[in-house]
Amino acid sequence: MTKTAWRSIPPAALVCAAAPAFFVLGWTWAGWLLIIFGLGTAALIERRSPRSIAVSVGHRPDRVIGERRVPSLTRDLALIAIGMLIVHAISLEAQLDDLSMLRFTLALGGALLVPYLLSRFAFRDRAISFPWRTGMRWAPWQWVWLIGVLVLGWLILPFYFITSGVYHNWPVVDTADLIARLFVGVGAVGIWDELFFICTVFALLRRHMPALSANVLQMIVFVSFLWELGYRAWGPVLTIPFALLQGWIFLRTHSLAYVVTVHLLFDAVVFAVLVHAHNPGLLPFFLV
Repeated sequence: MTKTAWRSIPPAALVCAAAPAFFVLGWTWAGWLLIIFGLGTAALIERRSPRSIAVSVGHRPDRVIGERRVPSLTRDLALIAIGMLIVHAISLEAQLDDLSMLRFTLALGGALLVPYLLSRFAFRDRAISFPWRTGMRWAPWQWVWLIGVLVLGWLILPFYFITSGVYHNWPVVDTADLIARLFVGVGAVGIWDELFFICTVFALLRRHMPALSANVLQMIVFVSFLWELGYRAWGPVLTIPFALLQGWIFLRTHSLAYVVTVHLLFDAVVFAVLVHAHNPGLLPFFLV
């Protein structure tokens, strides 16, 4: 790890620590302070660092052919902070009425679009992208993991939701209309998770530090969001490895389509468990 990468971790950690302050503890003031200190530290670090580096030919450092602009840590952390602040502007309590679903759509959509548009048009870089297709076939292990996600979800999620009682964090779904709304909501938030936490937060952090550090920091933001969404009690025991695995899988595959597929399969089980928990006996294929 280079000295620059080491220096980028503390300010990034401060900004990402705002997520548990916002979404877990509900300390808005602490979240703002962490963001301010994180961005301020990043700005101080960048004042002492070169804004561009020389590009040389192969192993000939004396043959410089140009310069490459160093990504701005302050700007990238600001994009992450803006996304979190937009999400934090609303309550993440799961509700299925029209107004609540519209509020979710506007807030989560804004948290994606605003950082993307700022990066693309204000900062004039392509730090945020959504690589849906890689042009490569999925490897055998990828297909096996899709089956594994379904099996693990079937074994673990009913026990988690029902024995902990966290299914009460989602509204009762006892009509066809509410069940349909829950299906749409769970799936839409699952897709958004990958677009924001992997393609935005993780991608921005990876520009400044090793993948392992970036993955741990995106996991903190990911799990904090899921906590306020309703995955409480011992939910982090499930969501922490899931978030880390999603980051690792994206590093291996570079395929947004694949990580979204994994997430949607997982969320399909979540949806079925919530319906089952609120309507015992309706879906008799669960063990709990």
